[in-house]
Amino acid sequence: MSDALRIAHGAFGRVALLDMDRSLVRHAHPHCHVLLKVDGEDTQFLVGDHVAPLTDDLAVLVNAWETHAYVHDPSRKNALILALYIEPEWLRSFRPNWAASGSPGFFEHSAGEVSAHIRQTALDLAAEMVHEPGASRRQEELLSELMIAVIERFTPWRSIGASLREIARSNAVDFRVRRAISLLRSNPAASLSIERLASEAGLSRAHFFRMFETSTGVTPHVFLNVLKVELAVGAVVDGEESFSAIGDRLGFSAPAHFTRFFRDHCSVAPSEFRNVARLGR
Repeated sequence: MSDALRIAHGAFGRVALLDMDRSLVRHAHPHCHVLLKVDGEDTQFLVGDHVAPLTDDLAVLVNAWETHAYVHDPSRKNALILALYIEPEWLRSFRPNWAASGSPGFFEHSAGEVSAHIRQTALDLAAEMVHEPGASRRQEELLSELMIAVIERFTPWRSIGASLREIARSNAVDFRVRRAISLLRSNPAASLSIERLASEAGLSRAHFFRMFETSTGVTPHVFLNVLKVELAVGAVVDGEESFSAIGDRLGFSAPAHFTRFFRDHCSVAPSEFRNVARLGR
């Protein structure tokens, strides 16, 4: 079974040190997502339609809202992975145009060769999380250093989001899709069919499905799962609700269904996630 050894969270998003031995379903995040191998066997992710290897020398780079999945090879030993889920608004504090990390195409490729500095900083961050789980200031310093190095190496950051025209176009979503997104956000627990969403948008089912995926990069089903995962993570880490209550609030018919959903998207059960995220408090 996969284990979460450490989880740090804050305004930056979250960072997880994961000992992975099971695959994850295809999913997405609203974050700038970077995966770095710390120890163990080489492994791989499926990012979009491309296989992205994760090795000592190669990082996996996933754009916000880009679908991806962890593909575990049971013939190999576990991989110890440093998974970064970084908020675009936090990155904006370094450079205004780094808010583009919340848009498609921020990373041009799904894998990239890490520098010696990136690898050492990732190892330092992982070690700090293990040995000093309560040292949030030092961890954020290392994370800042790591993300600056990653963005400078793997993105055309000097030109991305350079004009108001580019920013406006990158944030443009058809008003009918926005209407459906508002409906999903207003009640993520509701069982809304594609037909209902298409009707609310005033489109045929097929046209709505194509327009939604074109606008957001994901299907309505994946989009709803992203909403549920982020709400679940927030409730698990910051709240005191029982997992049964959280699952019920998010529309799961039984606690076991919520636990399976959470594990399939976050690699570990909500109970382990909560315990590890609260280490050092």
